[in-house]
Amino acid sequence: MLYHLFEYLQVNYDLPGAGLFKFVSFRAAMAILMSLGISLVFGDRIISSLRKLQVGETVRDLGLDGQKEKEGTPTMGGLMILISILIPTILFARLDNIYVLLLLFATVWFAAIGFLDDRLKILRKNKDGLRGKYKILGQVFMGLIVALTMLMHQDIVVRVPVLDAQSMGWEITKYLDSDSEVGAMVHAKAPITNVPFLKDNELDYSIFVGKNLNLLWLAFIPIVIFIITAVSNAANLTDGLDGLLTGIAAIIGATLAVLAWVSGNAIVAEYLNILFIPSSQEIVIYASCFIGATIGFLWYNSYPASVFMGDTGSLMIGGVIAVMAVMLRKEILIPILCGILLVESLSVIMQVTYFKYTKRRTGTGQRIFLMSPLHHHYQKKGWHEMKIVIRFWILAILLAVLTIITLKLR
Repeated sequence: MLYHLFEYLQVNYDLPGAGLFKFVSFRAAMAILMSLGISLVFGDRIISSLRKLQVGETVRDLGLDGQKEKEGTPTMGGLMILISILIPTILFARLDNIYVLLLLFATVWFAAIGFLDDRLKILRKNKDGLRGKYKILGQVFMGLIVALTMLMHQDIVVRVPVLDAQSMGWEITKYLDSDSEVGAMVHAKAPITNVPFLKDNELDYSIFVGKNLNLLWLAFIPIVIFIITAVSNAANLTDGLDGLLTGIAAIIGATLAVLAWVSGNAIVAEYLNILFIPSSQEIVIYASCFIGATIGFLWYNSYPASVFMGDTGSLMIGGVIAVMAVMLRKEILIPILCGILLVESLSVIMQVTYFKYTKRRTGTGQRIFLMSPLHHHYQKKGWHEMKIVIRFWILAILLAVLTIITLKLR
C-alpha cells in the first residue's frame, strides 16, 4: 500500500525520499521492525484479552515435568502472529504482486483452520477439536489453489534460455533483449524447480507425464498438495514446548528471505546458476514480516510461556513456509531446511506404525521412543525443556546454513 502511495507522490509531486520505497531492502527493514513492534506493543493486550475470554490451554497428564504448570496458559496466540504479519505486509509489500496476494490468502486460510480447531477445543470444550479429515480438506484446498495459480497465472514465470523454452514447448510470456547482459533469454511458464547438489540443477515436472504439458497438472498438483499438507501438520506436531516452533520458524523464515532475495535478483541468480524468478523479491517483504512476527511472539512464548500459539499459529506457520518454498521453486530443499519439522513428524509416524505392528504380531504394542513427538522423548529422558528447545534451535541454524550452502555446493 505505501509502495503505491509513495510511487504516486514521487511521480506527481516529486516528494523527496519517496523513492526509498522502491528498494526491497528498505521496505523489508521497515516491515520487520513494524511486525516486531506490533507483537511487542500489543502482545500484553492480546494475552489479557485471551485470559479474560478464558481461552486457556487444557493439558492432558502425560507424566512430563512441568506439564501441570502450563494448565490455563492463554492459547490461540497465533492471532498475534497473524496480525503482525498481515498489517506490515499490506503496508510495505506491492499489492499488485501475485506472490504477495497468494501468501496473504494462504496466511488467513491456514489461520482460519487453526482458529476453528482451537475454538472447538477450548470455547466449546471439544477435546478433539476440528475433525482430522476437515483439517486435511482445508490444507488440500490451499495446496490446490497454490498449484493452480503456479500453473496458470501469467505473472508466475522464470527466466530461461530461449532455445530451452522453444525446445521444451514452454509458453513464452516475454522476450528479453538478446544484446543485453542476460543474453538470449525469455520469461516462460516453465514447470521446473531447483535441485540441490547437482550441477545442472533443474528438475522438469513434465518428465512425470511424458513431456505432455497438457497433463502437467497430474504431477504438479498432487506434489504441491502433499508438500503443503505435510509441512503444515509437521509444524503442528512440533509445537509442543515453549518457544520451540517459534524459534525454528524464525530461522526458517530468515533462510527463505535470503532465498527469495537471490532468486529475485537477476545478477545474483545468474552468478549462483539458480532460477531467476521475476517479481519474487516481494516475498522478501512477507518473509521479513514473518520473521518479525515470530520473534515478537517468542518474547511471550519463551520459557515459561505467557501464551501459546495454538493450532491458529502452528498450522499457519507450517502452511506459509511450504507455500513460500514452492513459490521460490525450492521445495526439494524442504527436507533440509525444515529438517526438525520432518524428524518430529517422522517420529510420530514411526512410533504409531511400530506400536500397531508389534501389537498385531505379539499382542503387546512396543515403542521406539519413550514418547513422541521426538521432543517429548528427550523430556522423558530427563532433559530440561529449555535445553531441548535451544539444542533444536542450534540444529535448525545448522540446517539453515546447509540450505544456503546448497546454492553453490554442487
